[in-house]
Amino acid sequence: MKFIGPRPAHDLTYSDVFLVPSRSDVGSRLGVDLSTDDGTGMTMPIVAANMNAVSGPRLAAAMSRRGGLAVLPQDLDEDAAFAGVAWVKSQHVVWDTPFEARVDEEASQVLRRVVPVRGAGVVVRDDAGAAVGVVEAARLARVPADARIGDVVGIRPPVTVDGDDLLEAIGAAAAGETAASRVVPLARAAFDRLVELDAEFAQVTEGGSIVGTISRNGAMRATIDPPALDAAGRLRVACAVGVSGAIEERARGLVEAGADVLVLDTAHGHQGAMLRAIERVREADLGVPIVAGNVVMADGARDLVSAGADIVKVGVGPGAMCTTRMMTAVGRPQFSAVLETVEAARELGAAVWADGGVRYPRDVALALAAGASAVMIGSWFAGTAEAPGDVEVDDDGRLFKSSFGMASTKAVRDRFADLDPYQLARKELFAEGISSSRILIDPLRPSVEDLLDMITTGVRSSCTYAGASDLAEFRARARVGVQSAAGYEEGKALPVSW
Repeated sequence: MKFIGPRPAHDLTYSDVFLVPSRSDVGSRLGVDLSTDDGTGMTMPIVAANMNAVSGPRLAAAMSRRGGLAVLPQDLDEDAAFAGVAWVKSQHVVWDTPFEARVDEEASQVLRRVVPVRGAGVVVRDDAGAAVGVVEAARLARVPADARIGDVVGIRPPVTVDGDDLLEAIGAAAAGETAASRVVPLARAAFDRLVELDAEFAQVTEGGSIVGTISRNGAMRATIDPPALDAAGRLRVACAVGVSGAIEERARGLVEAGADVLVLDTAHGHQGAMLRAIERVREADLGVPIVAGNVVMADGARDLVSAGADIVKVGVGPGAMCTTRMMTAVGRPQFSAVLETVEAARELGAAVWADGGVRYPRDVALALAAGASAVMIGSWFAGTAEAPGDVEVDDDGRLFKSSFGMASTKAVRDRFADLDPYQLARKELFAEGISSSRILIDPLRPSVEDLLDMITTGVRSSCTYAGASDLAEFRARARVGVQSAAGYEEGKALPVSW
């Protein structure tokens, strides 16, 4: 990346800078390769943050199916963490995972945990746990609140697509191809079958049993963004680990359960406890990339990499739920933090994840231009159908989910619930961050998949403007300018007519 003028002496946020176009011979945005080079196996440089309100197993599966990665939070107890990893690993690499409901539940009950989004399904099970059918989630918004879900599923069953037939049609079973090589032909065959059946959505069966759902959009996406798969052809997932206690045991257990990346995480990453934690996990030789952070300066990046980190997580204070800068004055404008730490980390053969500060797709592109191998997003993903948490309705009838910062009072209470009241009160005294924020579910983009579409189309276009066919070329060719607040405002679309 190069500045088009002198490099400023002051620090810069994403809003302070912009990309300028260069001569390009890249013929198509779809020809841009968004794979990362940080050893994580991502084919899309987007990571869902290890926040309790963001990264649950369902969102992790959806992210990996699109080529990204989600980090399961360290606050999960051991059993829940291991079960979450196992669940992600058991999910199909193409078929979407339906939500679940019991036959005797009312539609209003199901809608407390399921966003009525097109293309998502709800598998309905009887008292014995057997699947009796699938309902498209969007239908639940059009039935009476007290409608029994078991009755709804029988009114208009969805189209059924036989997954075994599709595999036979593409010849993958006979050829013995890998799971990764089957994705695109299988997804394209599913799309074509839906077109033949004049259907937008279908339940998928294999061996006569329901194994998932598929929509035209989902099938089309799978032909563009390959999933992030491990060596066994399963979806990838990352897990966060704290920097105190039995770190090695927790890390080893997570890797044995199937975790592909370990994230050692604390708000102030440039401290002795973090360096010792990295060294302990590195000495355990678990065979997966180690991410550590957060830091904002070159010396912090160098120390973490020297201790054994493969990837440095960068960002203090830019997150939407974070009050660190206002409470402590500690942090750094994110674009400059990424730019400086990337230079230090790459000198030592390590990579950087830019964590926080993203408000628009442009910010993701700028972080990648500054050299980050991937960008971590938190609250933006909290208001999606796949994120954990109940679906709530505000006074204006808008759907939302609640989010909170991971250093907030709520997070502290959840994390240290086993402490005695006095010790817990001491912990709460130093809490930072917002404990409750309503994240509206965008009716136009209710799914994390919809947000990924918006982000990646923007990033692909950024690459073509720079004349780059992959992220390495983008880092090398990107040209960045500095702008005033008025320049930033000029780039925004007008919300009203002239």
